[in-house]
Amino acid sequence: VARRLSLRKHPECHSMAGGKAIEHLAQTGNRQQHTFRLPMQQYRNCDFSFSGLQNLVNKVITQKEKEEGIREGEILSCVKDIAAAVQHAVAVHVIQRTYRAMLFCIKNSILSSKNATLVVSGGVASNQYIRKGLQTLADANDFAFLCPPPKLCTDNGVMIAWNGMERLRAGLGVLHSTDGIRYEPK
Repeated sequence: VARRLSLRKHPECHSMAGGKAIEHLAQTGNRQQHTFRLPMQQYRNCDFSFSGLQNLVNKVITQKEKEEGIREGEILSCVKDIAAAVQHAVAVHVIQRTYRAMLFCIKNSILSSKNATLVVSGGVASNQYIRKGLQTLADANDFAFLCPPPKLCTDNGVMIAWNGMERLRAGLGVLHSTDGIRYEPK
């Protein structure tokens, strides 16, 4: 969404990563100016998906570009409102799906209803709006809430690489040859 909104060109966001730029602009945006249907409402599971939301956001951006008579890559006048609405939709989706997971774990005795903890990490945990929503969810369900400081909430790729390094050192589950492995980088 940040890329589609060309937030690198926005004077307040030129040096920010996309998620940080969305969060920054959303602080002064009006999320009620745009309402995005939440993804996967018809599915009664704990899966996350943002592709449907992304498609809806792209349609709104395209429509607004036409209305404002600007080309793709230029900054919309309503960019803060779109950022606020997108951030809110993502937060609600994450909170709803996390709540389902919490209930599933308790119902299936995977977690005790006492002393249960919700741990949030990675890049999404650096967003204060989402973090606050998940904190509220944890509090309302008597879960402890653990979340590293934002400066430690970085891309999960770093954590995956670290895990790979530790597994390599320990000689656990490491392939020494990629022969026969098909992969396609995106």
